Amino acid sequence: MLGAFAIDLLLALALLAGLSVLGTLGWGFAQGLRGLEGAQAAPGLTATMLIALCATAISALAVYYFRRNANAVERAASWRALWRPSSWAWIAIAPIVLATCSTLIVAAAQAQGLDATPTNQILGPAIHAQPALWLTFAVLIAPAYEELLFRRVLFGRLWAAGRPWLGLVLSSVAFALVHEPPGLGAGRGAGVLALWAVYTLMGAVFAWIYRRSGSLWVPYLAHAGNNLLATLPLLSTA
Repeated sequence: MLGAFAIDLLLALALLAGLSVLGTLGWGFAQGLRGLEGAQAAPGLTATMLIALCATAISALAVYYFRRNANAVERAASWRALWRPSSWAWIAIAPIVLATCSTLIVAAAQAQGLDATPTNQILGPAIHAQPALWLTFAVLIAPAYEELLFRRVLFGRLWAAGRPWLGLVLSSVAFALVHEPPGLGAGRGAGVLALWAVYTLMGAVFAWIYRRSGSLWVPYLAHAGNNLLATLPLLSTA
C-alpha cells in the first residue's frame, strides 16, 4: 500500500525532473540554432514556467494512465456524481473557504515578520503580459493534471486500500511540497511553513470533497475556482 504510494510519487517526481531538464536543454538548443549565445539563449520566466507546467502535466498523465487509470464504469459514476446538488455546493463553497483561510494564514505569518510570499506572486508580470495564456494554464489545465496525480492517483491509492485519512495527509503534504519546494520557492525561512500550511489545507480540502462527492470532477472544478480567485488579483495589480 505505502510502497505503491511511494512508487507513484517517486515516478512522478523523476519524470518531472527529467522532463524539466530536457525541456530546458531543448529550449537552449533551439535558441542556439537561432544564433543566440549565453544568457540570451536561457529561457526567461514565461518559458521556464511553461516548461515546468508541461513537464508536470506529462508526468501526471503518465502516472495516471500507467498506474491508476480509471475504467469506463468509474468514469461514468464520477460524471453522474457531479450532477448532485451537494457536488455543486462543494464546488461553490470550497474556493471561498480556501481563499479566506489562505489569506488569514499568510497575513498572520507576515504580521510576525515572516516572508510568506507565495511563489506564484512572481508570475504577476507574465500574467499581465499574456493573461489568456496564463488563465488557461492556471484555471483549466493545472487543476486537471494536479487532481489526476494528487487526488486520483496518490490519495485514491490509499483510499482504495481502506486508509483514506492517511491518504489525505500524505497526498496533501506532497501537494504542498511540490508547490513550494524547500529552498526553491519565493518564501524564506519560517515563512515557508505558512505556505506549506496553505497548500496542505488545499490538498486536504480537495481530497475530502473528492471522497464525499465520489467524483474527481468536483475537486477539479473547486481547484479551478480557487486558482481563478488567486490569479485575478495578480492580473489586476501586475
